Amino acid sequence: MRITTWNVNGLRAAIRKGLADVLEQLQPDVLLMQEVRATPDQLPAEWASPPGWHVVWNPARKKGYSGTAVWSRTPIEVLETRLDDLPLRDGTDSSEPPGDDVTNSVCGDPEGRLQRLRCEGVEILNVYLPSGSSGEARQQHKEAWMKCFRPWLDQFLTMRRPVVLGGDLNIAHTARDIYYAKANEGKSGFLPHEREWMGGLLEAGYADLIREQFPDVEAGPYSWWSNRGRARELDRGWRIDYLLANRAAKKRVSSASIDREASLTISDHAPVTVELD
Repeated sequence: MRITTWNVNGLRAAIRKGLADVLEQLQPDVLLMQEVRATPDQLPAEWASPPGWHVVWNPARKKGYSGTAVWSRTPIEVLETRLDDLPLRDGTDSSEPPGDDVTNSVCGDPEGRLQRLRCEGVEILNVYLPSGSSGEARQQHKEAWMKCFRPWLDQFLTMRRPVVLGGDLNIAHTARDIYYAKANEGKSGFLPHEREWMGGLLEAGYADLIREQFPDVEAGPYSWWSNRGRARELDRGWRIDYLLANRAAKKRVSSASIDREASLTISDHAPVTVELD
């Protein structure tokens, strides 16, 4: 099974830029997309219900924003798209739509950031962790989400069934995962407590499949590049897109990779892929 996770930075734009050709090159069996920024009714019919694929959408309530989707060549069993059993951020009603500051339920997922599914016996978690780079309110939202999310993730560590988490976590774990580490030490995505949170996942038992594949690489590989300057051209980026696995899934991993070239014309993020035997 080939699982690819990719922040497509807007599915409608990615389609116009040639996403179909890139998917033909990548040949995923399961595709996890983040930042879809579209609902099925906003897409061409062949993308809303693509031939040969089983599709599950989880769009944000706010149109044109956030959202996740999973495509699979085999049938999908939907297990969860909300974290209802976890506390609300501030006690507000999760039935209310999010405002600009998103002060309602973080874990009710009004921004379409989580999917838990099963494909061919593998549990798959498609995750798009909020970014805090736009200001303090969004950073607080991100941290509230992290607080809800972490205890929920612990349940999968002891499962006998393989579990793979893929997605944009908006955190660079170590200095190896960000080209300008020193300059970004105080910025969202590389804050000490964010990095500690990420490290806690790995210490608990999740395997970082890209780092396991490239244990001796001191700089990179990266998965996101700023549109400013020549960051992409010079490969001066961040690794914020991950594939994590519990012990059962790790045993089945044959390879993992980041395809920088495939993403050059499509998104500011690169697709990240794992092969399971």
